[in-house]
Amino acid sequence: MGNKIIIFNPRSANAKHRLPNTIIQVGAAIHGKYDYVFVDGNMETDPWEKISGYFATGEFKYFCLTVMPGPQLKQAIPYAKKIKELYPGSINIWGGYFASNQYKPCMNSGYVDYIINGPGDNTFPQLLDVLEGKSDEKLMLIRNLIFMNDEGKIVQTVKEALLDQDSLPPYPYEYFNTFYPLENYLAKTFMGRRTFAYHSSMGCPFSCSFCAVVPIYNAKWKAKAAPTVYKDIEYFKRNYNIDAVEFHDNNFFTSKKRVMEFSKLVIDDNIEWWGEGRIDTINKYSDEELRLMRKAGCRMMFLGAETGNDEVLKQMNKGGTQSGQMIKDFVRRMKDVDIIPELSFVLGLPGPDEKKVYEQILWDINFIREIKSINADAEIIIYLYSPVPTEGSELYQQIVDAGFSFPETLEEWIEPSWEKFDLRRNPLTPWLKPYMIDTIQNFETVLNGYYPTASDFRIKGYKKWLLKLVSGYRFKYGWYKFPYEIKVLHKIWKYRQPEIEGFYSE
Repeated sequence: MGNKIIIFNPRSANAKHRLPNTIIQVGAAIHGKYDYVFVDGNMETDPWEKISGYFATGEFKYFCLTVMPGPQLKQAIPYAKKIKELYPGSINIWGGYFASNQYKPCMNSGYVDYIINGPGDNTFPQLLDVLEGKSDEKLMLIRNLIFMNDEGKIVQTVKEALLDQDSLPPYPYEYFNTFYPLENYLAKTFMGRRTFAYHSSMGCPFSCSFCAVVPIYNAKWKAKAAPTVYKDIEYFKRNYNIDAVEFHDNNFFTSKKRVMEFSKLVIDDNIEWWGEGRIDTINKYSDEELRLMRKAGCRMMFLGAETGNDEVLKQMNKGGTQSGQMIKDFVRRMKDVDIIPELSFVLGLPGPDEKKVYEQILWDINFIREIKSINADAEIIIYLYSPVPTEGSELYQQIVDAGFSFPETLEEWIEPSWEKFDLRRNPLTPWLKPYMIDTIQNFETVLNGYYPTASDFRIKGYKKWLLKLVSGYRFKYGWYKFPYEIKVLHKIWKYRQPEIEGFYSE
């Protein structure tokens, strides 16, 4: 068996796909040091055929996967298991949120050998050097690593401080292009005809107890400087004529200085862009700064509103200064500066009793209605609360006390009952009763009928008019039960909910 490496991105969706920056960054860490290939499950009709074909040559030993919770598990788990069965000498290395947060079932599976627990810019090449006999470093001393020692005990090494992002190797875009043309990843979205996906920072400086990022980055954040970001955007503008950018950072707007500098650099390039941030962070920007961002192409922001209930915000350990009143004031400001606030709400957190859980759900439904009355253009994304294993938090203890537990084996994670759990669409939480889920989902259907998402650019003209007409009385009078007529129209027009599949794209 040779020592070549497969870096695999399991399929995450069935629609137009974004550039897989995650695996490209992994490639950058070993580029010029080891021979490797990319396999993007989103772009392969049969990824297993490509992967097994590589292993059949006898030149490959390492099968390296980035694994996010949800759809990617449907390929990651059976493929890794099969590779280990067919090639016992192979080595499976996993990275991504799922592997880090659910490391116990991964390591106990018998077919996951190592986990990169966070950024792998140093960890991945150091691990390969040890495995290939190029280094006598002890595994225990390699940071951001999870492995099983000779005694069968799972070991988590010390976390590495986030690296200076500008000092990292450049992404090997041209090498990736030899496997999958970059052109094929540029999608038509509501922002532009050629939308490019980009990652400009790592981590988040907050420690919300409901967020899967927290255990990985420990409330740390590092970003590329604005000129570095602009250099990459300019490269794709010049070579691929992009006209829109999705920034897939966990928190793009953390540094106001960086955002302002980037806005000034990109202001004359006719590029529209979208990013994710926090309301209490961006609320510190002045109206003048927000208008500059809009002029520079900032069309929409994704913001974690979570809830308008201050008591529940505290339960979530949201941190910062966000409040229900701030959310209302903020969406009013966004209306004035012509930036669409895309607000995510998490409904269905545990409570002291069933009555309290339902009251909190109804409270937030009414709060969302109030947000829409302030700014009708505000996008609303509704998630059902799905626990994440942030052990030590009060919220985690509440979910354990309520009787919730995660699957103990990888195979359980791809059973139908868990398939949609990490999309926050089908939580197996004992405190959320069927009638509560029906209430949330029926309200969501009526809301999406009366206020169709701006990110699905097909829903316009007579379609938008008919949806508003059909759902108008329901929304006005709060009649949410059995909204079958709206569901039929959504099905006919293949209405795309961004919380499930991202922006509609072609």
